[in-house]
Amino acid sequence: MPTVFTLLGFRFWFYGNDHTPIHIHVKKGGAVAKYNILPISLVYNHGFKPSELKMIEAILEDNEEIIAQHWNTFFNNAK
Repeated sequence: MPTVFTLLGFRFWFYGNDHTPIHIHVKKGGAVAKYNILPISLVYNHGFKPSELKMIEAILEDNEEIIAQHWNTFFNNAK
């Protein structure tokens, strides 16, 4: 379960056996969400408030290239 980064208490990660499209899981406290990357879109949300989702989306927009790079590096090396 590679963690891509942690910011403002949010943990952003993907699973080592994940599938395309490129996506990221987010956790803070007991809340979790999943977002597709490229383009950024919410797949599911369990417990985040709308204001937190906006913050997460802003973080994802600022870091989508980093996330895609981590994803591609991990899965290309896993082959």
